[in-house]
Formats: sequence, C-alpha cells, structure tokens
Amino acid sequence: MTSLALLLALIVLAIAPWAQIPAPTYTLLPLSIGAPELSPWLLVVALLATLLSTLALRRRPAGRRRLAHVALALSLVAASFPAYVLAQIPGTLRKIDTEWQRAFGTPASATAPVDALSALRRHPFTWREMFTGLDLPPVRITRDVLVRTVGGVRLTVDIYRPEHDRVVPVVVQVYGGGWRGGEPQDNAEIAQSMAAAGFAVFAIDYRHAPDWTWPTQLEDVLDALRWVTVHAAEYGADPSQVALVGRSAGAQLAMRASQDAAAPPIRAVVSIYGPVDLAEGYRVPPTPDPLNVRVIEEQFLGGTPDQQPGRYADASPITRAAQPHPPVLVITGGRDHIVEPRFGRMLHDGLMQSGASVILHMPWADHGFDFVPFGPSSQIALYYTQRFLSDALR
Repeated sequence: MTSLALLLALIVLAIAPWAQIPAPTYTLLPLSIGAPELSPWLLVVALLATLLSTLALRRRPAGRRRLAHVALALSLVAASFPAYVLAQIPGTLRKIDTEWQRAFGTPASATAPVDALSALRRHPFTWREMFTGLDLPPVRITRDVLVRTVGGVRLTVDIYRPEHDRVVPVVVQVYGGGWRGGEPQDNAEIAQSMAAAGFAVFAIDYRHAPDWTWPTQLEDVLDALRWVTVHAAEYGADPSQVALVGRSAGAQLAMRASQDAAAPPIRAVVSIYGPVDLAEGYRVPPTPDPLNVRVIEEQFLGGTPDQQPGRYADASPITRAAQPHPPVLVITGGRDHIVEPRFGRMLHDGLMQSGASVILHMPWADHGFDFVPFGPSSQIALYYTQRFLSDALR
C-alpha cells in the first residue's frame, strides 16, 4: 500500500509541476500543455496516494512508518499543483463575466442559441466532462470535400452540420500549426460541438510554409471563404451569416482575412492564441522558446523583419486593428510561451478603438490548450465561443 502511494505521488510530481514550469523544448511542450488541462485527473491520483499513505500510517507499527510518512508528504505536495490550477477557475470566470458584461451589456449566461432546435453548453465547465470527455451530440459530418487544387496541392474542407434541416449560420474554422502543418480534421471534437450548438462548421485548408510563403496562406483562406459563400446553401447554411474561428497561425489568418477588402462579409471573429505583431514576436521572442519562433516566421514570411518589412507588416493583424471590425473574441493563455499573452492584450486594446473586442484570459493555460478538448481551458473557451457566435450570428 505504501509503495503504491509513493508511486502514485511520484507520477503526479513528474507531471503536475509542468503546470507552472514553461517547457524549454518542443519535446517537453506536451507536458506544459497537458499538465494544467489534466489537473482534475492529477488531483484525484494525488488524493488517492494521500488516502493510501494515511491508511498505511494507521496500520503500520510506529517503527515502520517512515516510508509512509514520506509517501504522505509527497502526496500532499503533488496534490498542491493541480489544486492550485483548479482554484483559479472561479475567479477567472468572474473576471470573464465582468468583461463580457462590459462588452455586451448582458451576462453570457443569458445568451440564447441561434435557433430553437439547438442547445448551447449550459456551464463553462463540468467536472463530469473532465473525466468522461466532451458531450458530443450526433451531427452530420462530410469530410474531404475538394475546394481546389493549386500548385499541385489539394485543398479540401470538412463540414459539420446539425442533424436538423433548418438553415444555420456558418463558422469557418482555420487550423493552426505554425503555418507549416495541420489539416482540416484538427480540432474535430470542437467543430462537432459547435455544429451541435446550431452552426455549420466549414474546416478549411491552406498551403504550408516553407514551400509556400506569405501571402499564399491568406489567398487560400480568402478563396475558401468564397467557396463557402457559393456552396453553403448546399449544406443547409446561410452564406450571409459567416464567422471565422482560428487557432494560433490559423487565428492570424482568420484576423487578416476579416480585415481584407476581398473577403466576403464577416460577422464575427474568434482569435485563439493567435500571432498579432509578427515583427515584435521576432525581435522579442518568448523565453523559453520551445518552437524557435524566429525560424518559423522566417520560413513563413521569407526572411527576417529587416529583409521583409512589408510582409511582416502586412501579415500582422495589429497593423489594421484601428479600422472598423466585426466583433472579435480574443482568447489567450497566461502561460503561453509560443504567442505570449501580451499579444492578445495588444490586439484587444487595438480593436477597442472600434469598440469591437472582448477578451477571455485563462492564467493557467498554455499554447495549444485545446489539444485536450475536455480540459478546463477548452471547456471554458467553447462555452464562451458558442455564446459569442450565437449573439453575433443570430
């Protein structure tokens, strides 16, 4: 019993501290992302180790309790890391609701779904889903629909629709991956949940760096948007009600597409930990820098800011932040060492000049938190994203 308690405590201690320690390398990045999102699991394991240690102390003779005392001490230390993350959630939700009230004049909980046949998430997060996974009502999914083939690259779209046949608004989802990777099937569980909430989700594709440099990616997103407006009705969607949701590199592309005069009308944008000022991100990279931001940007933009100043400015959403925008939901993580949270605040403050932004900041979250879709960060982001888009696209 004591040995098992000690083993469980050591397992938690090997993982949970990464909720506070930024990953210094790419190899360790999954630990930094996963530790805060798996906090409920880690807390349960640590508490189990505490229980086993306590029982061992009661059963062992006084002279044989030393190992049990060590196990108990390590178990309590292990429990403190996930407990610290979870303790931040109530205060964070209060701050988000205050910001939401400021931006929209009504609480997020008062937002109604886009139609009577759809349902929004009822709570920002639930303990049950943290252990059983997201509730995913059945939706209709059509994969690998060809948009076009260009430069020998086949660009496709995956489409997620509610089961009912009413016409619904469009959400165009743009994946991340440092502009170098990714595919439309990324974040499929999030797309499915959005479809269940009453949206037709079109998860689009684009060409990747370093083979293709800026503005190729923007051109592909704009072309996909035009394809969606032409074909949306075939999938029970309303091409006049379009929102963009992007993650990381996809958030940069979503923001820039919404700012482009060639884009179809965009009603709302959700930017999830997206790059904002690429020259500033290059000149002052994060510390530590597990992905080597400078290499990624050089491959994407074809050089350094000194070599390609026009491309860096053109690709940066902050360059056009003062122009009129549709409503924008900016989502950041306080522990993001890929796109630091200061950039989310920078975008939010810039967009406030046109009165168009609301920010959702989760202090425990790292870049890519929604790779764990049932984690607290992803649940909270999904709750507010559904309400933001329901309000904007109703």
